[in-house]
Amino acid sequence: MTMRNYTSVTEFILLGISNSEGLENMLFVLFLVFYVFALLGNLLIFLTILASPNLHTPMYFFLGNLAVFDIFFPSVNSPKMMDYLVGQSRTISYQGCASQIFFYHTLGCTECFLYTVMAYDRFVAICYPMRYTVIMNYRLCTCLTVGTWLGGFVHGSILIFLIFKLPYCGPNEVDSFFCDIPVVLSLACADTSLAQTVSFTNVGVVALTCFLLVLTSYTRIVISILKISSSEGRRRAFSTCSAHFTSILLFYGPVILVYLRPASSPWLDSVVQVFNNVVTPSLNPLIYSLRNKEVKLALKKVLTVSKLENEELHFSN
Repeated sequence: MTMRNYTSVTEFILLGISNSEGLENMLFVLFLVFYVFALLGNLLIFLTILASPNLHTPMYFFLGNLAVFDIFFPSVNSPKMMDYLVGQSRTISYQGCASQIFFYHTLGCTECFLYTVMAYDRFVAICYPMRYTVIMNYRLCTCLTVGTWLGGFVHGSILIFLIFKLPYCGPNEVDSFFCDIPVVLSLACADTSLAQTVSFTNVGVVALTCFLLVLTSYTRIVISILKISSSEGRRRAFSTCSAHFTSILLFYGPVILVYLRPASSPWLDSVVQVFNNVVTPSLNPLIYSLRNKEVKLALKKVLTVSKLENEELHFSN
């Protein structure tokens, strides 16, 4: 029997965020600006890393993966959110809702693993600098990257199976701009305790395990940095890690507020998810370009070369 045989609901109605009536145009412009900035900013970071041989190191290899992720992640829900805000469509198909949840959590879990891998990379670079290139070799970097995406896929598949094997016979109103576990599970016409428990445990175990590994890495990093004799050396080491740590805080804050609280608040969940879905991916290019001297220099070089090529093309015409 397929999933479609379990349900009489063929579509869900998106209600958006409560108390946001009359703000649709302002929210649309805001979301559009952040979405475009996320796409262009992360694409620029990715192309800069690709075009700069001096950035072909494990650290920037993982940063390039993060940039790709931050292009895909807001693209899961942002187009539908903006479609809703301009009044074109306030419904989403059953399959579309399932797809949103699958890709949202697959990519979210991938990011969680990726931040953990990036923390390990910084740990090796600062605590074992002489062995860094030997430990973080091409094969290990490739395996870690494939592992993050594969782990995210398995995580998303488990969640989607649990949620959409349940019957949905109405009501079909989703109290958000897009589908996610808390708002969709509340609409099921059956006992959701198993799905809620496994989903909570699955998300919680992944997030908590990754967070503890990141915390362990940064504890060792801080201890190693404090042992550096020169103040300039300590400053450079802290500067290298500060951008990554800022991104981690922006990532784990929403995860804790939405999925790891004992009591659910639909309004708070919606607001936090919108922030995580739209704002955070647009901030990462700023965080990594403004706080990283090598990225700033590479960006400047790429933009300068591009400008010169355009001028040459203009004169030749």
